[in-house]
Amino acid sequence: MAPSKERKGKKMKRLFLMTIAMLSMTMTFAENEETKNVNNVEAYDMTVNMRKLGVALDLTADQIEAVENIHSTFNAEMQLAALTDGADRQERVKKAVERDIKWMHYVLDQKQYRTYLTLLNTTLNNRGLIVKE
Repeated sequence: MAPSKERKGKKMKRLFLMTIAMLSMTMTFAENEETKNVNNVEAYDMTVNMRKLGVALDLTADQIEAVENIHSTFNAEMQLAALTDGADRQERVKKAVERDIKWMHYVLDQKQYRTYLTLLNTTLNNRGLIVKE
């Protein structure tokens, strides 16, 4: 009788360890999915330090106010894009970027505009938000 009790004990121990292992893997998978979603939404936050942007672009006082307004609208549009799914998300990002660069072109001179495009493209590329066609 002793050997069969020992065998049952080993089977129970294995079953218990397998259950713990499965729960651990499930928890890890769920945690990674949640982290991926959070990072994805955070990538669409386009908030910038306006003082540093003003220095980088050598903006005048009037330009700073206009750029702040344009960028505020752009940031809001990007946050809305973050809340949508699939192709609609890409379309919203594309429209937001197009509007932003159109309005910035109106406010900035040629040199400032080129610098702004470089900064915007770098940011979009680094965050994986660039729209590829």
